[in-house]
Amino acid sequence: MPENKSSFFSDVDIPNDEVIASCIHCGSCLPSCPTYNLTFDEKSSPRGRIRLIKAVAQNELEITQTFVDEMNFCLDCQACETACPAGVKYGSLVEAARVQIESSELTPAFRRLIKKFFFRQVLPFYSRLKTFARILRLYQRSGLQRFIQWTNILQLISKKISRAESLSPKISTFFSDEIFPERISPSGKIKFRVLFPSGCLMNVMFAEINKDTIEVLLKSGCEILFPKEQTCCGSLQAHNGDLEFARELAKRNIELFLKLEYDFIISNSAGCGAFMKEYGHVLENDPKYSQPAKIFSSKVLDVMEFLYQHGDFSNLTEIRIDATYHEACHLVHTQKVTDQPKEVLKRLPGLNLIPLDEATWCCGSAGIYNIVNYDDSMKILERKMHHLRTTNAEIILTGNPGCIGQIKYGCESFGMNAEVLHPITLINQYYQEPGNLFPK
Repeated sequence: MPENKSSFFSDVDIPNDEVIASCIHCGSCLPSCPTYNLTFDEKSSPRGRIRLIKAVAQNELEITQTFVDEMNFCLDCQACETACPAGVKYGSLVEAARVQIESSELTPAFRRLIKKFFFRQVLPFYSRLKTFARILRLYQRSGLQRFIQWTNILQLISKKISRAESLSPKISTFFSDEIFPERISPSGKIKFRVLFPSGCLMNVMFAEINKDTIEVLLKSGCEILFPKEQTCCGSLQAHNGDLEFARELAKRNIELFLKLEYDFIISNSAGCGAFMKEYGHVLENDPKYSQPAKIFSSKVLDVMEFLYQHGDFSNLTEIRIDATYHEACHLVHTQKVTDQPKEVLKRLPGLNLIPLDEATWCCGSAGIYNIVNYDDSMKILERKMHHLRTTNAEIILTGNPGCIGQIKYGCESFGMNAEVLHPITLINQYYQEPGNLFPK
């Protein structure tokens, strides 16, 4: 039977012809691509996907189910961009292709509705998100979650729902936007004024990391602006085919943040920081926001970038710790931040930073990839856990919430006894009373 077909690319967010043409099909990307290394199928490689995108762009191929499957099979880890000698911005191509897929008839209407509801009606509105989070927290802490898992009822209803439930991080005991005021000053001299985006999921699922970040920034002499009207950065929307709404969120944040005076915008989430650094690109054709977006993006720093430049760890107490560092894709490949976090960690007295083989290889989290592509995600995770296990590290450090959740799941699934932390959490614990930290 002929393959299911839809239409050619529409006139919204079409993959850029210049980026497509910049691929020289040399194959340097192949060894770095996790999906190609699962299948060794050319169409599952970056250059193979670029050929598919080019064929649709030139009206040689319609959007088929194969096209849809390959664009969604991609992790968008952008390791190929790091490996590419021609500097092809592959991530922009696959994300534009996903925009086309979302508006095609091959995307079921119900799935499109669910995604739009969550990404447009829940994540950007923090009051709604916190209501949803409180319900989930009650479910997790009341004993109902343990009962549901014991009965295995979700597995019988839907494997995807069961996997999503098991992969979802614990809701924090507090929400970071509710415990900090809009302006937080250090006890000593103010060296920098920084703006801190709380994030959407970071605010409710990783609030402890936000708290650690703020406390370390205060110890580094930062006055912190913490606007309560801020919204989601748009990263998850952009990576899941809704660039239109991601731009709207970017504009909201730009309008709010540029009213304030600050030196830097500090991010502690690799995915969020990567997208905020790309505001200048995603809004480059907007006459009103193009220049403000470039100014905004130029001020964004990952927290480990900031500490590399301005952190002072000279008076910390030595703590003997064996740790290793997994490099989050959107930090190393998109933001090109690789040496700075490791150099900061090496300054911590007593920390033995154990090298990790394939440290820049994706862990398989990739936003919601580990839910919608669970089996492939677990194969990629297994490869990551093999290398982590060989380090014998007691602490695994990584700078992205998705990676933290995925690797914690990997430790439970593959029987590895290690604590998974954001580097800023470890740094903040160095500032605390060291007597009870990490007992042997």
